[in-house]
Amino acid sequence: MKTITTWKKNHEFESLHEHSTIQLDGSRENGFSPKALLLAGLAGCSGIDVVDILTKMKVTFSEFTIESEAEQTEEHPKVFKEILITYIMKTDAENEDKVKKAIDLSLEKYCGVSAMLKKNSPINYKLVIQ
Repeated sequence: MKTITTWKKNHEFESLHEHSTIQLDGSRENGFSPKALLLAGLAGCSGIDVVDILTKMKVTFSEFTIESEAEQTEEHPKVFKEILITYIMKTDAENEDKVKKAIDLSLEKYCGVSAMLKKNSPINYKLVIQ
């Protein structure tokens, strides 16, 4: 895996991976901050796993949103103290246990981003079924 990140101006960078680009901005005006990008990567990694696992389980859902948040330490380097992921899914209530199983499998076995981040920061989650 390789990315190429190019400075644009001030705290703004553009990062290229294969054929896609993403904007980074330490000032958070014109792109993701680097730490927000970490949280988005965690959500995306786990979300992909959950979708794949639920598809194999034949669990149907119509909407799926993941909110990830982290409290940071006060001292430098400011790192995540703890991460909370909220999975919000529109599915039948009887699917709740299967969705929880899919999330647990993602966070404990399949998601490489989770595996890396939890070495420093506890990752907790909650599930909201709509």
